[in-house]
Amino acid sequence: MQSLLLPGLIALGAAQATMAAAAPGAAQTSDQASFRVVTVTGGLEFPWSLAFLPDGDMLITEKPGRLRRWHQGKLLPGPVAGVPPVVFKDDGGLMDVVLHPDFAANHWIYLCFGHGTMERNALRVVRARLADDTLEDTQVIIDADNFNKDGSHLGCRMMFDRDGHLFVTSGDRFDFRNEAQNLTNLYGKVLRLNADGTIPTDNPFARSGAGRPEIWSSGHRNPQGAALHPDTGHVWTHEHGPQGGDEINTPRSGGNYGWPKATFGIDYDDSVISDFNELPGMEQPVWYWRPSIAPSGMAFYTGSAFPKWQGDLFVGAMKATCLVRLELDGERVQHEERLLLDLGERIRDVRNGPDGFLYLLTDSEQGRLLRLEPVSGS
Repeated sequence: MQSLLLPGLIALGAAQATMAAAAPGAAQTSDQASFRVVTVTGGLEFPWSLAFLPDGDMLITEKPGRLRRWHQGKLLPGPVAGVPPVVFKDDGGLMDVVLHPDFAANHWIYLCFGHGTMERNALRVVRARLADDTLEDTQVIIDADNFNKDGSHLGCRMMFDRDGHLFVTSGDRFDFRNEAQNLTNLYGKVLRLNADGTIPTDNPFARSGAGRPEIWSSGHRNPQGAALHPDTGHVWTHEHGPQGGDEINTPRSGGNYGWPKATFGIDYDDSVISDFNELPGMEQPVWYWRPSIAPSGMAFYTGSAFPKWQGDLFVGAMKATCLVRLELDGERVQHEERLLLDLGERIRDVRNGPDGFLYLLTDSEQGRLLRLEPVSGS
């Protein structure tokens, strides 16, 4: 597998995947660190997202519609009460969870999920107050109009920027890829909202009426990773391509990121989607993969446990069953390394822990929460 950096190409030898043995608990060696993989807990059914609470507890979403809590060193047997009904179908279900930036004071959490019926569903974001193990005061933040009959390509990653704006990724729903270029709907877009769901007045189309006011950027396929660059404060996202063409982007106000008019991928029947990798007026990705790795979850490492990983970008890979580490120079990718290949797990989410370790969720009916810890003396 080869990764490509735009506008030029990194030679295959420089970008070749680095394989690291990955038996849980065994010491592993990467380019810049030695670590071991620890299973924190199993017993998770298709876990999708992880959020750390200020007291050290964790919230974990399970795609069938449960919000689980890790409390004082153990996974509580029952789910958090008050989670809204979700449509668990295909790729969809209960997906992302994030905390309000001032959660310690207001206790707001945000959930993104498939909403509607088995025959007609779309993305919904709600917020609710977490009171012990119950959600209260639930409010709808946004109902997207990206309807489809199945659960594919919802997007559904969320993050807050430094100014308290909520970013939400919305997928093209697979059957409606051309709508990613249509500014009158929310298929294949990155959305930007205030924390209460109102529209920021400086959104690119908030005043002009040239597009939906929620839209921040367009031309996306199925974005399922979002993270804030620790130095620049810029939003980074990644998205699934078809066969090839998985991308990392840095969505800017009003930017068009090409899908499906410009792509590095081909369709699943090997037919050509577009003759163009780039087009005037459309932004190029920071990085792309061909063939696909099926990226999900993303985090810039900001902890202290792995000093040589500081500022590196970590991406979960489901098809490639590994954890991707990208070394950056500013906002350019310089090197790729692939970790945990021998583990054979689909990595769904990647998070920084308050203890300085990296936490991962594996995507399966018997999903696990994993932690990467440094090997003593490394």
